Amino acid sequence: MDADDQERTMKIAFIGQKGIPATYGGIEHHVDRLSRGLAASGHDVSVYVRNWYTNKKLDNYQGVRLVHIPTIKSKHLDASIHSLLCSVHALFQNYDIIHYHGIGPAFFSLIPKLFGKNIVVTVHRLDWDIEKWGTIAKSLLKLGEYISIQIPQRTVVVSDHLKQYFQSKYAKDTIYIHHGTEFPGLKTPRLILEKYDLKEKDYVLFMGRLTSEKRVDWLIRAFQDLIKNPAAPKHLKLVIAGGSSATHEYVKKLQNMSKNDNRIIFTGYVTGREKEELLSNAIVFSLPSRLEGYPIVILEAKSYGLCCLASDIPPHREAIEHGIDGFLFKHEDLSDLTSKLIHLINNSELTEKMGKAAREKSKMTPLWSVTVEESLRLYKSLLQ
Repeated sequence: MDADDQERTMKIAFIGQKGIPATYGGIEHHVDRLSRGLAASGHDVSVYVRNWYTNKKLDNYQGVRLVHIPTIKSKHLDASIHSLLCSVHALFQNYDIIHYHGIGPAFFSLIPKLFGKNIVVTVHRLDWDIEKWGTIAKSLLKLGEYISIQIPQRTVVVSDHLKQYFQSKYAKDTIYIHHGTEFPGLKTPRLILEKYDLKEKDYVLFMGRLTSEKRVDWLIRAFQDLIKNPAAPKHLKLVIAGGSSATHEYVKKLQNMSKNDNRIIFTGYVTGREKEELLSNAIVFSLPSRLEGYPIVILEAKSYGLCCLASDIPPHREAIEHGIDGFLFKHEDLSDLTSKLIHLINNSELTEKMGKAAREKSKMTPLWSVTVEESLRLYKSLLQ
């Protein structure tokens, strides 16, 4: 590649995410940081967005063009209709690279590929294994997985576990590009004190979408057993920061489990200062999921110096070194989650030690600027 190619301004489009600025969703946070980084590097970046997620009046976000395409907001039609229409629209925009995110949207990468476009797909997790999908939806998502490895010129994964999965199942190499991280300043509890009466180090925190595979119900049950323990702090609370993702029945179940217990606080999705304060002041961050890709929220929690307690599924084993910068529990053992949570809450010196180790280790995690550089290198390889 000569110097002119190296300096060429690329026209890049992202399809599959709900939108940016990111308020919730790992894919949305990933695309938010990546697209802004590419735009800051001088490239022409477009992100396709859904009007129910991104403000209709917003057409540019920190140098990124926001392309509003209609959709039908329902569990089964939202992502598919939007990805289909975005794919057709992209045919007429002269993009150098069309980058899909998620195996569902990747299904529609067939369209621009038939017209000779350069296609990249990033697989964030194996969505067909999510309980909310029925038989037909699971089958289509499995087909999307197959397409995501067979159709694009490059397939990107966000974890070593996913890289090994595709190598084992399809004998295909993928490109592992790590989520980036940031090293934030800690915030004193001001907003969360006013809104929820939360003080420093008096709550356990969960943050994410309220979906069955994240097993927030397990965390509620473990917390309810914990507070029965005479040694547990009397003021201890559980904060569940997140909302529905077409999972209204599951959210209702969680609320019923917590009925009449003011120690369990549902905040809904949080952003900005409120999110920063929650991450700055918790005792323990817990993610009991049975399925993840590579959760950005664990990287965030560690960067804030939080001791993390998560299930020992492969993505979490990549993110947490058990007993060094956090703890893992047996992923199919609720009693192990409960006992480890009790142990951590009753050993403040241990949680503080793990939190400091987590914050120090997060300094060694690549920054988002590295994610941008690696993505640029990938795009340029397609344009040689």
